[in-house]
Order: sequence, then C-alpha cells, then structure tokens
Amino acid sequence: MNIRIKFRKYGPMKFISHLDVMRYFQKVIRRAEIDICFSEGFSPHMIMSFASPLGVGLTSDAEYVDIRVNTAPSSAEAVRRMNETMAEGMDVVSFRLLPENSKNAMSIVAAADYEVRFREGQEPENGWQEKWREFLSRPEICMLKETKKGRQEVDIRPWICDWLVMEDGLFLQVSAGSVHNLKPELLMQAFGTWAGMELPASSLLIHRKEIYADQGTEGKQKLISLEGLGVNLG
Repeated sequence: MNIRIKFRKYGPMKFISHLDVMRYFQKVIRRAEIDICFSEGFSPHMIMSFASPLGVGLTSDAEYVDIRVNTAPSSAEAVRRMNETMAEGMDVVSFRLLPENSKNAMSIVAAADYEVRFREGQEPENGWQEKWREFLSRPEICMLKETKKGRQEVDIRPWICDWLVMEDGLFLQVSAGSVHNLKPELLMQAFGTWAGMELPASSLLIHRKEIYADQGTEGKQKLISLEGLGVNLG
C-alpha cells in the first residue's frame, strides 16, 4: 500500500536540514511501529520519498512524505502513534492511502503556496505594496538563475501563478518541482533589485502553506493538494 503523510514543521525544527528530517522520520516510523516496506539487496532501507525539500529557516503547514507499507492501521491511529513520538516543532497532520499506481509526491509537484512576511525592524520602505503591484504588472520579469547549464537569464513571470498583498506581507502561489521551481526568496530578490530596495533573505519570514500537483488536461492547469490525492483509512 502506498501512503502519503502530511506534516507541519515550525518553531525550533525550522533549523533542521532536509537530511536530518529524513533521518528523524525513519526513527518516528520505527517508534510508531508503522509496518513500512524495505528495499531489497545488501543494504535494505525504508521505502520513503519526500515531496519537496524545505529550506533551512522556513516553516511549513504542508510537508509531504510518501511511504510504502505492508499493512496499516486507521489514519487516525497512525497519526496518533506518530505524534506521540514527535518532538516539539513537528506534527503529523494526515496519513492517507494513495491509488496503487500513483506517482510519488516528488515527481508530481507543480506549485506551492507561501506567505512572506518581514522581520520586525526590517520591513521595506513605505509604499512597497504599490511598487509590488507595478512589478507584477510587467509582462516579463527576467533575472539570472542558476540552472544545470550554469547561470542563465530566464523570465520568471510565467512561474508566478497567483499573488495577494496582505496587511503585513504577501501571499504567493508559484511554480515548484522539477520543471520550474521558483523560490519565494528569489522572487523577492528580483523585486528588491527592480525597486531599488535591499531585501536580503535574512529579512524574510517564509511559511509554506500547501503543495500542489497539476491534474489538468489538454494544457489546462488544475491544481490539487498532494493531500487531496489520497483517502483516509477507516
């Protein structure tokens, strides 16, 4: 059975790297006595795949890890068992059964929602909201981006799916995954450069709200949360 686990990362755990999160979940799975499958060969390991690594210092309400299990308790029981082993700053939100032929989360990530706020005392100058609206009204937003082929100038405007100016920051929905991946801090850097303002990554408080797969057809985008692709076990 293929299972998708959704979890939150916040507080002191935001400083834990992705590699440490992987090791942490291996221990959680063992302690919660989840009947996970192991790979074959001389060095068996848990069959586990994370959706999209979260940068160090970022918090999130929507992190995902896919596992394969031999047997599974009910979703409510699995969530309870895992949360009993969790340290402060990490909570399991859901434990859902996926269709047998489903692709793993990492391969289907298409977009993500973020909230971007500013650290106290490091807010941009007054009027930044109007500058932001002007910035996003441009048909192209070109900047240098690191790619597998080196530094290239790319137009990141098509990768901005949606946005909203909030009272104390921004809501962003941007492309994510292996095809196009726009990090909020990169977008804010482009905005700061264009607006003539300093917006270092250290001034930003970035929180991931959700991750989506694109289930559209014939070129029409239809975003569905990774959680929404599974069902609860009774």
